Amino acid sequence: MPEPLGTLTGPTPASPFANGIAPAGWRRPVRPRVGHIEFLNCVPLFWGLARTGSLLDLDLRRDSPDGLSDALTAGELDIGPISLMEFLKHAGELVALPDIAVGSDGPVMSCLIVSKVPLDQLDGAPVALGSTSRTSVRLAALLLSDLVGVRPRYFAAPPDLDVMLQDAPAAVVIGDVALRAALADAQRLRLHVYDLGEMWQEWTGLPFVFAVFAARRDFVAREPQTVQRVHQAFLASRDLSLREVDAVCEQAARWEPFDAAILRRYYMTALDFSLGPRQLAGIAEFARRVGGPDAGFPPDVEVRLLSTP
Repeated sequence: MPEPLGTLTGPTPASPFANGIAPAGWRRPVRPRVGHIEFLNCVPLFWGLARTGSLLDLDLRRDSPDGLSDALTAGELDIGPISLMEFLKHAGELVALPDIAVGSDGPVMSCLIVSKVPLDQLDGAPVALGSTSRTSVRLAALLLSDLVGVRPRYFAAPPDLDVMLQDAPAAVVIGDVALRAALADAQRLRLHVYDLGEMWQEWTGLPFVFAVFAARRDFVAREPQTVQRVHQAFLASRDLSLREVDAVCEQAARWEPFDAAILRRYYMTALDFSLGPRQLAGIAEFARRVGGPDAGFPPDVEVRLLSTP
């Protein structure tokens, strides 16, 4: 006769607590405060956490890239994704987790300059900057000044393309707003579309890293094993998500204004979720080009990686 549901067929594991209750003085294990970017580009890094059993071990906090960067540098998070510019500014307080990042080695699809005119006509013109990514904003300004040879007048604006283009002939957009701009709005508004990842790769021959995953050095010192477990959890989540990318895209497409085929192309051909020697070379090249007193970090800023077993 089959066992009824809920009946244990093996020995019951012994509880570490007498009568199932923690003894006086018991210390709860550390549950790290981990940041979660509210953009589609990070879905593969987080989707697998529930499947691998790691989700309940994390205190996940969702916010924009700027919000998470500020929280990590302020000590309100222990581990999380952080904009490359903010990581470089706070490199003395943070360590990067190896082999995991958000970047591209060519077109990225979700970090763009969209313009009513060719880029070489933007000298002195106003350009609206979306307020959600300091790294994309700085990369766009670098490409326009050093590659195209123009110096627009920049102003911050909400990340709404129609609003941004009311007062400017061009705008820098990222994330889901940029995906919509490239796939639909550009044709509707007759805009030129310039991909920041593609422009950087063609200019330097290197990948570009828009955000790294980092841990606070003081948290690493206090909880080194916890940081290693979180690192391994994200690597496992990413690898599982990319193996099962069709399921990820089909589920995400239920809630997003993009179909599964577009999301699959985005995850599998545009985004680069690794952080290896070529990505580190791209970071070093970006720091060399923009570093200095105004940037808040030197051109030869040291990027320290978490030591792994």
